Amino acid sequence: MAKKDTVNALKKRNLGAKVSSILADAGFTVTSLKKASFEDIVKHISKEDATLVFKKLGREVPSVKKPAKKAKEKAKAAKKKAPKVKVKIPVKIKLSPKEKEIDGLQTKMGLNLPLSVVRNLAHRIEGNKITKKAMKDILSKLNERYERHLIDPNESAGIVSAQSIGEPGTQMTMRTFHYAGVAEINVTLGLPRLIEIVDARRVPSTPLMEIHMKRENVTLEDVKQIASEIEQTSLQDVSDIETDITGMRVVIHPDADKMKEKRVLITDLEKVMTKMKGAQKVEMHKGKKSEGGAFFTLKSEKSSYKHLQKLVETVKDFKIKGIDGIHRAIIRRKGPGFVIYTEGSNLSAVLEMDEIDPTRTKTNSIQEIYEVLGIEAARNSITHEASETLREQGLTVDIRHIMLVADIMTNDGDVKAIGRHGISGRKSSVLARAAFEITSTHLLQAAITGEEDRLDGVAENVIVGQPITLGTGAVNLVYQPQKKKGRGK
Repeated sequence: MAKKDTVNALKKRNLGAKVSSILADAGFTVTSLKKASFEDIVKHISKEDATLVFKKLGREVPSVKKPAKKAKEKAKAAKKKAPKVKVKIPVKIKLSPKEKEIDGLQTKMGLNLPLSVVRNLAHRIEGNKITKKAMKDILSKLNERYERHLIDPNESAGIVSAQSIGEPGTQMTMRTFHYAGVAEINVTLGLPRLIEIVDARRVPSTPLMEIHMKRENVTLEDVKQIASEIEQTSLQDVSDIETDITGMRVVIHPDADKMKEKRVLITDLEKVMTKMKGAQKVEMHKGKKSEGGAFFTLKSEKSSYKHLQKLVETVKDFKIKGIDGIHRAIIRRKGPGFVIYTEGSNLSAVLEMDEIDPTRTKTNSIQEIYEVLGIEAARNSITHEASETLREQGLTVDIRHIMLVADIMTNDGDVKAIGRHGISGRKSSVLARAAFEITSTHLLQAAITGEEDRLDGVAENVIVGQPITLGTGAVNLVYQPQKKKGRGK
């Protein structure tokens, strides 16, 4: 309050809002300014403003000594003698001949299109013969559209983005759909998926991957082999498991058809059985039920029903082959080649496989993309996933609104949620945090630590009843009426 009073007092003396605010921030009051030296005031504002302060406060302006003529002449002579060094500015961005041509033409036309727009245009017209007149028409139309898409100074871009995504979000269906082109795989879409994205959930409710092959001429048999290596296969997927209570053991009967389908050999089972924990003795027997007449028996380390039941559960979920986290793999033809769609996701393990194309393989788990490929890839993934979710619902939202959300979520180098555990919980304003959730906790914590609120945002200014610093509230307008000329002149 004291600072605000000082600003108002200085404004009344016609010192201007900017100068008054700077002096008040520096700790000056009207009384201290009357005693302060000229040098102390000049440390914070210009000499012209300091002179004005002295005059308005009725103080005598100290005379500023002008440098001697000889000193000036010496300085000029030194400047003349000093050799001129040409500074070579390094060229960081190399333009193609077409980009240079477009850039030169737009400069002659007096336009100022961004480099990204020029590059995009050059890429689109590559290989086409376009006359200079036609190119001028294209550039003028492009500039007209570009200027129409510019936002006004002090526009509340964040609020507009929130409204642009939030309002269509109310029209989204809350259902789980089949994955596009794959009836066997379910994927969360609509509002639940949008909430998952902005909440930066570590694991999506329906994680999935789209895996492309490196070679387009790959055969179906080869793809099936790759899919079997990707899909996690457990012991219960390829065998029938029985509990022999009398002999206190678990009996495993491999199923020939299931093993053939999953591409598992009896030798593979022999190898993995020996690594099973909780089993004291693993034996292979010959019988009639399974392929080759073989079946396995496992005895528990301790002879009790509890340990036997525990061993059964271990045996059922015991992994034989495949990648952890990927429960199903389905093959579909897409264009000239094949694509493997998976239920479950493990990007780092899949990218290590030689047969798959790492440039086209993708997952819907944003956190996994961040951990494996980095923050820029995660940012692109947020933009893509959110825009695809909205597009699938038939809703059109400008990509720049979604990009703003993605930027806010990733600008600190990690993926943060938009909520009390992320963006909203880390706001610098106490009142803005308190207005969002758990009001009393935020206010109490701020009071204990002596936190200060600068009232720079929207929510805090609304709470205290001040104009917000956006749009017309971001500027101070001063009306100076024209002086009327005296009569008879």
